[in-house]
Amino acid sequence: MTEREKMLAGKLYDISAPELAAQYVKTRRLVKAYNLLDVGEDEKRAAILKELIPNLGKDCTINEPVQFDYGVNTKTGDRCFINYNLTVLDCAPVVLGDDVFIGPNCTLAPPVHPLLASERKSRVKADGTKYDLEYAKPIHIKNGVWLASCVTVCGGVTIGENSVIGAGSVVTRDIPDNVFAAGNPCRVIRKITKEDSVYLKKELF
Repeated sequence: MTEREKMLAGKLYDISAPELAAQYVKTRRLVKAYNLLDVGEDEKRAAILKELIPNLGKDCTINEPVQFDYGVNTKTGDRCFINYNLTVLDCAPVVLGDDVFIGPNCTLAPPVHPLLASERKSRVKADGTKYDLEYAKPIHIKNGVWLASCVTVCGGVTIGENSVIGAGSVVTRDIPDNVFAAGNPCRVIRKITKEDSVYLKKELF
């Protein structure tokens, strides 16, 4: 297996491998260009996104700034809205469904480092290249999910359809469909029902 294949398969891999290093540098340049865009530069924005996230769905909005490790390992459905300061460490597949809302300052973090400090520390190859032991677990965020501000989703997590994750939560395990969940670690608070409709909130009208 190549180091990229190992990475996407959830095995220990060498982050300094030439193929991965080249993609990382390319992505960093695209991210920098995207984050420096001015208001109204829609054609440039679309062109950069097409290269940065080849598997981006239709009619998606991504407010800059953003940060990606690779970009090519992220896939979205249609009509996703992503607010400011999203970080996606897509060393494993990160998959968003349709109509996903992501609030400002959220992080999607597939990478996992060893718990033992002796295994986690940086290493040096004979040629002087630095590397460390790392593996990654995929993240799946299904249709209609809303991540409120400052949510962190850890590797290996699936968030079920139409669920809402409260602001500041750290999601370390799967969340079922149609629930409101919050906290650190994130846990299910209650089901979302028709009684949550904004049209039943008279103070809003």
